[in-house]
Amino acid sequence: MALSTLSEFYQKHSGKLLLLTLLSFPVLFVKAQTLPANNDIETWLPRDSEVRANYEDFKRDFGVEELIVVGIENTSKDDVLVEAVCERLERLDCVRKCWSPGRMQAIMTSFGVDDVEAETRLKGLTLSQDGRLVGLICLLSPEGYGDRAKTVDAVTGVLEYCQLRGDQVRLAGAPVIVTELDRLGSEEENQKFFFITLLVCWGLLSYTTRQWQLSLALLGLTIWAIQLTLAGIHVAGGEMNFILSALSVMVMIFTLAVSIHFMHYYTAAPDDDDPLRQALKTAWKPCCLATLTTTIGLVSLAVSDILPVNQFGYAAAWGSVVALITGLGLTPALMTIWPPQAQCEEQGAAISSRLGDWISTHSKVVSLVTVTMIMVTCVGLLSIETKIDPLDFLPKNSKVLTDAQRVEAQLTNIDSIEAVVEFRDNDLPFTERLEKVREIEAVIAGHPAVRHTISSASFFPSEMPQNPFTLGRLLKRAESQREHNEYIADGERLWRISARISTSEGLSQHEIFEQLQARAEGLPVRFTGIAPMLNHAQQEIFRGFHESFLMAFLIITGVMVVSLRSWKTAMVAMIPNLTPICIVYGILGWVGMPVDIGMMMSGSIALGIAVDGTFHFLVHYQSQFNRGISSAQASREALRQTGGPIFKAALISSIGMLALTLSSFAPTARFGLLMCSLLIAALVGDLVLLPALLCLRPSRLRQHKSAASELAGPHRLPTTPEPAVLADRVA
Repeated sequence: MALSTLSEFYQKHSGKLLLLTLLSFPVLFVKAQTLPANNDIETWLPRDSEVRANYEDFKRDFGVEELIVVGIENTSKDDVLVEAVCERLERLDCVRKCWSPGRMQAIMTSFGVDDVEAETRLKGLTLSQDGRLVGLICLLSPEGYGDRAKTVDAVTGVLEYCQLRGDQVRLAGAPVIVTELDRLGSEEENQKFFFITLLVCWGLLSYTTRQWQLSLALLGLTIWAIQLTLAGIHVAGGEMNFILSALSVMVMIFTLAVSIHFMHYYTAAPDDDDPLRQALKTAWKPCCLATLTTTIGLVSLAVSDILPVNQFGYAAAWGSVVALITGLGLTPALMTIWPPQAQCEEQGAAISSRLGDWISTHSKVVSLVTVTMIMVTCVGLLSIETKIDPLDFLPKNSKVLTDAQRVEAQLTNIDSIEAVVEFRDNDLPFTERLEKVREIEAVIAGHPAVRHTISSASFFPSEMPQNPFTLGRLLKRAESQREHNEYIADGERLWRISARISTSEGLSQHEIFEQLQARAEGLPVRFTGIAPMLNHAQQEIFRGFHESFLMAFLIITGVMVVSLRSWKTAMVAMIPNLTPICIVYGILGWVGMPVDIGMMMSGSIALGIAVDGTFHFLVHYQSQFNRGISSAQASREALRQTGGPIFKAALISSIGMLALTLSSFAPTARFGLLMCSLLIAALVGDLVLLPALLCLRPSRLRQHKSAASELAGPHRLPTTPEPAVLADRVA
């Protein structure tokens, strides 16, 4: 009765409902486009951990760690130009200090270091070995750190004013790389590729439905769902980041899947007096169950201590609910205006029926081959590697990439590990502190992955003057410059050693960090820094993702057991749900391709897609099986009814995803290719493996064979005694 009323509502008010949707679009669009972006490096750090606390203490004592290295091609050895640029850069509000080779050498010589020794110390740090590349080190102020893009623009403006352009100047450093990644990953850059994706999806939808108006309207609903999702995130106080950039694609895929399934159920009831009511009756259960399980799985990501992953969990769960509301709530309104044609659906059902017959006949072979393939690829999961290197995200011809490579090759590495030496004895003389710092610095510099170290000791001579008057003047000079010293804090209690590290030795930053801690065991030093913190965060992200994925798997299995009322069927159904994960990520492990965070988040979307197709198949299978037919017959019938829309939804979305591979931004291109592979792999699980496994399920006749065997005949039935005999017995 309720569905009939709902059908009547759509028949009467579809136009008004769609008009209201259209009128709300500008409001949602503005809200979605003004969603603030935040790719701040610190947001990726664990919020409540000892390593984060140590880093916050370091920032409080020594200031922000980030810097920009300006490499000037000084072929004419024009020191005046270099110093002029340095002075102009230091005047910027976003720069708290700018070091040039000349300034560093002047301080060293003032402390008694001879010119030759000073230049030797600067070679490979702020001077290339041939002297042709000069490095200026710009330390960012809190204002510069707060707005990196503005800082990079300001630095670039100064360089252009000084007539330094193109290959005459090299910029490197985290602010430069993050700014470029923000530009490449911005909505403006990715919208053109997303538009191509929508155009491809519209073409495929038009081909399958033979109705371009209906296809265009369906894509319009998809875009509306994306804007509603992003607007909701904005209202809730969320922010856009690299991970959430995948959200629009996820909502598009989920919405299209629901809409295509509903359209199929509508055309599958041509003889029904009210096909809309019948479609609502058939679609609501599998769609709601699929959304429920997908939402639970995505919310499980929110347990992560990494803020962007936490936000992705909630945002993606909200997006899956929006996809259900749009697909199941607004698609019926389109059906009343542009009823879909049944011809294409009949062709799809015929193909699915032939596929079902073939799978039923060869179910054992199909199951064996498919499960074997999954098990083999699963082995690759053990070898899967994770890697987050921002330089890998840049196009090969990017000037930012070539600049960073030139600076690292000729000057020094951008990544650093910071060591803080703490002196608890307040009465310890300055010279003894200096020698202790030098001793610890030598231990750190002895690690093969450490290219350079710099501390306050780097500005003093290797051997301090023995003459007390000379030593006194030197210490007095050092005292006068304490306010400008970047390497001593809290009086003279804390001393900083900055170690520039290289991962070319085959060690990760986290491994270098741990090895340095082991080397310095027993010494009064602690290590911190943004580079090892990010590497630690990377490990936490993937560890948390594995835990949340396992939690989602168990929860989804529980929901399937309750909804299907059969734990055996639920366990069988979960095997195909893992098929895309095992096949695609297993192959990545086999070929040794590292997985970044965006690629790992694609696994959540893949699980949602697989669960969606599985529920549509199983609801029809269970309905047929409960009528008393064999499992093989129920599997064939379910495949005939659902194979077409499952295949169409995956095919349209996967081909559309290929448009993202045209992007020069590596994460976007990888995401598009990976999603296409996952969608195709999900078809193997839903349309091949699941029907084959269910065909092997014992039929009800075989299940009750033992009970029936007890009734095997022939049996002699009792006869009624003759009347005379009966009378004698009574007597």
